[in-house]
Amino acid sequence: MYHYTESGLRNVWLVNGFKAHKTTHGAGVAFDNIDSLHREIGRWLCANSPRLKGAEFRFLRHELDLSQAALAKLLGNDAQSIALWEKGKVKVPAWADRLTRALYREHAGENIKIRALIEKMASLEAEKHRAVRFEARETNKGWTLKAA
Repeated sequence: MYHYTESGLRNVWLVNGFKAHKTTHGAGVAFDNIDSLHREIGRWLCANSPRLKGAEFRFLRHELDLSQAALAKLLGNDAQSIALWEKGKVKVPAWADRLTRALYREHAGENIKIRALIEKMASLEAEKHRAVRFEARETNKGWTLKAA
């Protein structure tokens, strides 16, 4: 398995879908269908994370292709607040967590009902457990993730 830290997350392990190789600068890794992998990681975070941590929030922002300033404008906040949330200096507020997940789910092309999504996020937040690590596996239908 490969510890996929390139995503900015510490808890993603790839079971397959990558190839190790040598380069003139040392060991290298090539990934299959990286866009699909990132889409699945984003979906996983939206559906399974009780409350987004800074790195998870940053991952979704990157996948939305938004700068801190652009996301701050959408959320009605300032870029400095976004930076503090992403660095883990300040907890991501529940309202920003929920709105960012909704934005991501829309971006990922999911036809979702906003109320059901918000209710699901609220129930996740109430849960005390959290998957410490999850594994990604590439299949002929794309990437799938599961708690390890």
